[in-house]
Amino acid sequence: MTTADADVEEPSLWHNSDFRRFFAGQFVTNAGDSLYTVAVLWLVFELSGSTVLTGIANTLLLLPWLLQILAGPIVDRLPLKPVLVGSQVLQGIVVLALPLVAATGRLSVGVLLAVVPVLTLATLLMAPMQTALVPRIVADTRLSRANSALATVTLGLDMVFDALGGVFIAVFGATTLFLFDSVTFAVAGLLFAGIAVPTSNAADGDRERTGESVLGSYVADLRAGVDVLRGTVFVELVFMTAVANFATGVTLAILPSFGDALGGPAVYGLLLGALGIGRLVGSLVAPYLENVGYGRLKLVGHSLAACCWLAAVYTPSTALTVVLFGLAWVPAGISGVLTSTLNQTVFPADLLGRVSSIKGTASGATLPLGSLVGGIVAEMLGTTTTMGLAAFGFGFTGLYILVRPRLRQLPSVGDADPAAFDVTTSSGRNGE
Repeated sequence: MTTADADVEEPSLWHNSDFRRFFAGQFVTNAGDSLYTVAVLWLVFELSGSTVLTGIANTLLLLPWLLQILAGPIVDRLPLKPVLVGSQVLQGIVVLALPLVAATGRLSVGVLLAVVPVLTLATLLMAPMQTALVPRIVADTRLSRANSALATVTLGLDMVFDALGGVFIAVFGATTLFLFDSVTFAVAGLLFAGIAVPTSNAADGDRERTGESVLGSYVADLRAGVDVLRGTVFVELVFMTAVANFATGVTLAILPSFGDALGGPAVYGLLLGALGIGRLVGSLVAPYLENVGYGRLKLVGHSLAACCWLAAVYTPSTALTVVLFGLAWVPAGISGVLTSTLNQTVFPADLLGRVSSIKGTASGATLPLGSLVGGIVAEMLGTTTTMGLAAFGFGFTGLYILVRPRLRQLPSVGDADPAAFDVTTSSGRNGE
């Protein structure tokens, strides 16, 4: 399909009814994820007063990043719509149970820590599922705009709901928030149920296999994803992201304590909201930066982010802390969108699910580890000092690219092709 043909057939991304439903569903379900994340972390901190226990809770909430490698081959094989709908139903039921437990007076840190893994496992497939689904329902020429739009809800507006969640908790309480949250998952499930998901040839063939043969090929599927990534520039990019994610995990674990010291749950919510707004702004401007060198963009962006982060921690003004903290996350929003588009440009479509999950696991495994370490370090060094040290997560990316000419010279996403990023596959671009 030529670009001109694509423009005729797809005059606007928003004329695509399947994408509209997926976008709306992602908006609602990410709002739900944000609300229960805020409520759980605040309740754990409020009930215990311990950054260690808060770190453990956030570690459990971040488990999907660690386990994504298990989800990739599943996403590449299973029909996507039943999984999308089923995950919403499960989360809605579990979230609705928490106010009932609270009404009996039995809500405790132990109960919250037991429930969190169920919620997180229900979201396990969402990241690789989005990567695999979008190219099926959106034309190639619209991928960047589609990823940018989705990033506003997966990386941006969900965190705005974090801010609203903090205010909601301050006014109505955390358990009331769970009741509202259960409704969001019901709405998301209905929206996902209306999507017509085209199947790939690979998926059709896989569903004809027996369960035994599918399980038997699971390891081979993962190996195929690893083989595509091995020796490419993505190995170094994943390493840098892993360092940044470690710092992010540290931050999320101690943010309730940091926010509490600055003014309570409302300030905690504002800090999370600032994080989300920063990523939202980055995701919105990302399509306009497609023609800027990818390496140079990450070098400048993440270096400035580290400076904003440090200033946010040590400024004496709470309002300025919130603003600077939000600015520190703009480059992360830009990087998220452009990286998604880059994946969908240089990797074959039939490998996108497993490649996305392998990359997500390799870079995201440090998120829960960072939360665990952050809670412990904050107990020893203090919350403010630990927040300041976390700024090194973004600063490391700038320093690493600075000393690696190969990374600084990476082409723009708009000019990217598999060879430019050392990607070689037998099936070629998008499996064609």
